[in-house]
Amino acid sequence: MKEFLLTDNDFKAISSQVYDACGIVLAEHKREMVYSRLARRIRHHKLKSFREYLGFLDENKEQEFSEFINAITTNLTSFFREPHHFNYLKNTIVPKLLVGNAKQKRVRVWSAGCSTGEEPYTIAMTLHGLFPPDWDVKILATDLDSNVLAKAQAGTYTAANVNGLDKSHLKRWFLKSHDGELYKVKPELQKNIFFKRLNLLQSWPMKGPFDVIFCRNVVIYFDKPTKDELFKRYHDLLTNTGYLFLGHSETLGKDHKEFKNLGQTIYQRGGS
Repeated sequence: MKEFLLTDNDFKAISSQVYDACGIVLAEHKREMVYSRLARRIRHHKLKSFREYLGFLDENKEQEFSEFINAITTNLTSFFREPHHFNYLKNTIVPKLLVGNAKQKRVRVWSAGCSTGEEPYTIAMTLHGLFPPDWDVKILATDLDSNVLAKAQAGTYTAANVNGLDKSHLKRWFLKSHDGELYKVKPELQKNIFFKRLNLLQSWPMKGPFDVIFCRNVVIYFDKPTKDELFKRYHDLLTNTGYLFLGHSETLGKDHKEFKNLGQTIYQRGGS
């Protein structure tokens, strides 16, 4: 017998609030995940059921709602995840930017859904030293979850977190604790990354244009109308030849002719 009662109506109410807030669809197969994650909030507030928690949430929206959303959203990431994307960024995109952006000497990259920071730090490692020192190169890193964003900004990782990095990257970009259990990102790598909390479904304060947008393993949680709207907004914020990277299990679909499919979930603005 489970610790707390989660009725069909409770699950529908939770799913509805999550969808309205951030466009994430919680299908029936996500029920166990919802239970395990929100049970922690119920225990935290010493409540007795999901119905009681929903009542508490309704009465304490300002204090609890961000914790509610943080608990539901999934944050799974690693350094150099899907390495072919970073190889393409380094070997194909950067040479084009060095020519195409030579006049303004400006490069902008957005990591949308940056989670605990591994992606934007990987982007920064990849770009380091590839542009002349007088160029203005900046990375925007955003996420809905304020907790993981705080971890990203702190830039401190466990030995397990950095397990996939080679020794040269660890030595160049991280400070190791005396016991060898923690790795702190060096300020030099952090200085051109700007972390901001952002709900992708609400208004965006930045004007762009961006040369590259990484939105990997984010839209997998959205329904088709939400995805389509998001892709249109990305298109409008990219430069005329800007690039969009999606996760390995994601696709733009056939409706978005405004992007060229370059393969391996890499897209470029400027289709038919």
